[in-house]
Amino acid sequence: MISEDLRERRHKIIEEHMDTEVAHEFDRTLSTFNGHPHYEIMATGQIFDGDDEVMAYYRMTRTAFPDQRHDNVRYHFADESVIVEFDLLGTNLGEFYGRPPTGKAFRVPIIAVFFFDEDRITNERIYFDAASLITQAGHAELLTLLASGDV
Repeated sequence: MISEDLRERRHKIIEEHMDTEVAHEFDRTLSTFNGHPHYEIMATGQIFDGDDEVMAYYRMTRTAFPDQRHDNVRYHFADESVIVEFDLLGTNLGEFYGRPPTGKAFRVPIIAVFFFDEDRITNERIYFDAASLITQAGHAELLTLLASGDV
């Protein structure tokens, strides 16, 4: 069982992580990891490993959805991880997988599992319904690519 102090430090690091993503302060977001950022997007099978790949992921998603943000955030603490439930919101205002912006907004429920080494993130594993996000954002044509694994 983790101590209350470690629980609070993990809570603060996740808040910093999520807040700096919204503020596009990605160098600060990367500093919440243990020195080697790693993302797993379970809906698409995408893995972003290391500073360069994770930074490219941030740039791609925030180009497509510059107002991406979180709402209704809830935390669940375990010994080795923190599970965070939230609604992800955004508007497609930039290119998304080679498609022009639609100006349409989305809101999808997300579960992010943050794995830790002490009070630093080692991995963020994200679960969500990609078809809902893609359809709400006005890019239903991408569903075929998603199904084939080409996204």
